Amino acid sequence: MALDPRALQRFLTVCREGSIGGAARRLHVTQPAVSATILQLEETLGTTLFTRSRTGITLTHTGVALRRRARALETLLMKAEREVELLRADAVGPLVIGGTPGALVSLVPRAVSTIKVLYPSFELQVVERPDDELSEMLRSGQIELAIVTTGAVAASERLMEETLLRDPFSLIVGRANAHLPSKITLSKLGDARWVLPYVAGAFRRQVEALFVSTNTPLPSNVIRCDSLLTTKAIVRDTDYVTILPRDVVASDLSMGALREIPIRGSMSRYVGVRMLEDEELSPFANVFLETLRGLRSVGKLTAAK
Repeated sequence: MALDPRALQRFLTVCREGSIGGAARRLHVTQPAVSATILQLEETLGTTLFTRSRTGITLTHTGVALRRRARALETLLMKAEREVELLRADAVGPLVIGGTPGALVSLVPRAVSTIKVLYPSFELQVVERPDDELSEMLRSGQIELAIVTTGAVAASERLMEETLLRDPFSLIVGRANAHLPSKITLSKLGDARWVLPYVAGAFRRQVEALFVSTNTPLPSNVIRCDSLLTTKAIVRDTDYVTILPRDVVASDLSMGALREIPIRGSMSRYVGVRMLEDEELSPFANVFLETLRGLRSVGKLTAAK
């Protein structure tokens, strides 16, 4: 059974437009032509892809699965075309990676610093997404690597993780909190104003686990914020405090814009790479991954235990 890639493209357009008619208009073909393509695709697969109603179409379970593969095929073809274009220009890529904000800050700049020496011209796209979206983007082929907090969620279907960095959590404060000591326990911060993560992802779970592990109630005076830049700016310019991995704010600490205070009884977060376990990486993705591993081996990362 061989599927026609052009049929899959029409199927994907129907999914995006939400109707046969909408797909026909988008593709500049007749509605019967699109209907015939979908019918032939269903006959080839021996299953129904849509349920149809007056309000439009709804994907069946089989349709949802095929949509994921159709998206992956579309991405693959686009990457193949772009890769050839780059090779003709003596460049490498393209590579699309995703990650959560703090994890990306910890690893990507160091990798780029090394890669640019080996490959003066390359194409890299970096996208920030919540942890659960990154896993789906890996499965659909939208990204090849995800830079994430590792070990924070249960193993997921078809995905594997490799830990590269251990980074301890610290209390991060600005000049307005110059009076705070050089080491502190969370229980001594009952009256503090906090900036803490909002999205219920791995980072928020780890921060809240730190309060639980030190028998400290979760703060009530809190700004919930998932923007790393905004969090740092609020802490820098006000008396609010936050908890971040030290490596995430290393540049701010070196410039004196923020101060790190070790937390008694604190824990570390672990950062690394999530990828598909049954898919071969593109050449440039392999370069990127090996570069990250190389940073760890030469001591530019705090080794993960």
